[in-house]
Amino acid sequence: MKRLFDLVIALLILFATAPIMIIIAVCIRQQGGAPVFYIAERMKKPDQPFNLIKFRTMSNVAASQNAGVTGGDKSERITPIGRTLRKYRLDELPQLFNVLRGDMSFVGPRPPLRQYTNAYPVLYGKVLQSRPGITGLATLHFHRHEEMLISKATTPQETEIIYTTRCIPRKATLDLIYTQHASVCFDVAIMWQTFRSVLGR
Repeated sequence: MKRLFDLVIALLILFATAPIMIIIAVCIRQQGGAPVFYIAERMKKPDQPFNLIKFRTMSNVAASQNAGVTGGDKSERITPIGRTLRKYRLDELPQLFNVLRGDMSFVGPRPPLRQYTNAYPVLYGKVLQSRPGITGLATLHFHRHEEMLISKATTPQETEIIYTTRCIPRKATLDLIYTQHASVCFDVAIMWQTFRSVLGR
């Protein structure tokens, strides 16, 4: 039921937002050139990677500079249109294709980087029992606080310390609560609350 729900809703939203996605792609291309999309490895199981698709919101740099989560040390690289896309989470619209491919669900834990599943295999072995999601309980209730915490970091090392010690444990707790109570009705409630939260911005 959850997979069927994901497929139907993804197709409906993709059809409704296709004109918006085209406009966003044109704006990104005009302001910052190619590529329009940012494709990065994420993990759907501790040993199963996939390519996550987002609209590019940062300037193009060497791959080594894209390592890790985006903290305050990377804020200067976020483009003007990228800030708007991130604020309203429009940069995540291309993840509809990840949902259609079966890499992700609408609701679940955010897919982690390989470096974190390697560092915390037991923890992510439990968290990734649920298919990764575009939104989720942790995203809904901790995402803005996470952004605030890591925005204060001025170096990649500081971002890493804050993320691994203050963000990962709290997010994992919420993700595991979701896993224990997962259902289509719970997914609908989380999606609706996420929609209201984005509109509130």
